[in-house]
Amino acid sequence: MIQFAIKFAIVFLLLAGCSLAPQKNSPVTVYDFGLQRPAEQSNPVPFNTSIFVAEIKAPVWLDNSAIQYRLAYHDPARSYAYASSRWAASPAKLLTLRIKDHLITRNGMISSHDGLKADYALYIELVEFTQVFDKPDNSLAIIRLRASLIERNSRLLLAQENFSSEQAAPSADAAGAVAAFISASDAVSDKLSQWLIPFLNQK
Repeated sequence: MIQFAIKFAIVFLLLAGCSLAPQKNSPVTVYDFGLQRPAEQSNPVPFNTSIFVAEIKAPVWLDNSAIQYRLAYHDPARSYAYASSRWAASPAKLLTLRIKDHLITRNGMISSHDGLKADYALYIELVEFTQVFDKPDNSLAIIRLRASLIERNSRLLLAQENFSSEQAAPSADAAGAVAAFISASDAVSDKLSQWLIPFLNQK
């Protein structure tokens, strides 16, 4: 009986050792938004005004590099993150760069790095940046933000608007999410620039 107990203990320890042995971490894939798509207009007409685009503000749960998703069909209140994939920076930082590049390359707008010297200032709050699955094999990349345009001299709030974009993911994984977020970021940048044109073309 004692010998049996000893053998059992040895087998248990061996199994425990296997399960507790450190596992090799799988490589993490890092994504960004890639290169900006070429402008549709070959010679965009520059405006006579300059705009300062402030760093986009994000809620705490979005202020990280995780690629987040939700399972709307299972537990919509719970947020998940891909274990082996992440963004190169927070979504807010990536989106800030995308919008700045969009305004410069496609609309010929003059971007200022100094809010005190610019004619206008654009402030953006990121509300949503999540891949949402309504089925196990079907999902959307959803971006929602709130933009505020300030006139520098008067410091008046000229306009405030909510923007959103939803793009279908080509695959039910992190790579599919990234592709959809790139399309969604371009779409929301288009909407934002069209909204700004009447204000920035007044002077």
